[in-house]
Amino acid sequence: MTVDTPAATHPAAPALALLLDVDGPVASPVTRDVKPEIIADLVKLASAGIPVIFNTGRSDAFIREQVMAPMIAAGMPAGTVVHAICEKGAVWFSYTSVGAGPIHVDHELAVPKAYGDDIRRMVAEDYATHMFFDETKRAMVSVEQQLDVTSEDYLAEQKLFDADALELLARHGLAAALVDRHEPGSDDAADYRLDPTIISTDIESIRLGKDLGASRAVELLAAQGITPKAWRTVGDSRTDYAMADWLHYNDHVVQHIDVRPADGVPTKPYDILTAADLGFGEETIHDDAGGAFLRSWREALVG
Repeated sequence: MTVDTPAATHPAAPALALLLDVDGPVASPVTRDVKPEIIADLVKLASAGIPVIFNTGRSDAFIREQVMAPMIAAGMPAGTVVHAICEKGAVWFSYTSVGAGPIHVDHELAVPKAYGDDIRRMVAEDYATHMFFDETKRAMVSVEQQLDVTSEDYLAEQKLFDADALELLARHGLAAALVDRHEPGSDDAADYRLDPTIISTDIESIRLGKDLGASRAVELLAAQGITPKAWRTVGDSRTDYAMADWLHYNDHVVQHIDVRPADGVPTKPYDILTAADLGFGEETIHDDAGGAFLRSWREALVG
């Protein structure tokens, strides 16, 4: 399936481009789905020529089901192109009102299949009451919290799983580390890392990250002849800052929106916004905060 070319009325130099993490800012980390009002604002922004690019650790299947299908159902016009960079840069595709285009996979960045098979067995035998193996990933290996498990119980069990997954990597002869952040351009000794989040653990190539996703986003827009005047990146964790870092250090104007600032807001050479900048209290986080920013951009740029 070919991807439609952008509508002729879409600007080659839009005022903003949006680079969005999905879990947290767009999809609820509790229910995993996306509120209809967020879908509506995404459609209005994208159809008005504001580039919308998802930059996520999620699989292409998750994006197609939870984001693409609702956007198409909400009336995304023909000629509107949305890009999705999945599995932290290892997988990417674009979609229009007729559906998804080709799925691209960088197989050099994939975790060895034998290790993934062993993780699948380990989850089934030892951890199935708290988490499940994500069968939709093409390059990463991921496990995720069961919906009927409390966050407290999951996070306690996650620590045990992470230790077992690290030990299993060593048994496979794979150099790995448990890390809580990825700095662009860092010289990591390990080939693979475990990246725990509040609802999952991703086991991935050290070369993956939100910075790689930002690079792919710029390339995808350049292929359409689009050079945004400025970028807005949105995330809910410290690792999400890597996309704004990459854009800033590659001479793009960027502001980063942190929808879960309780993790700690670092000092950066670009502006960082939170829901407080829109007048909301500290209780406004995740997709409530992400939705508020999308609404503000839609009101300012589309009406």
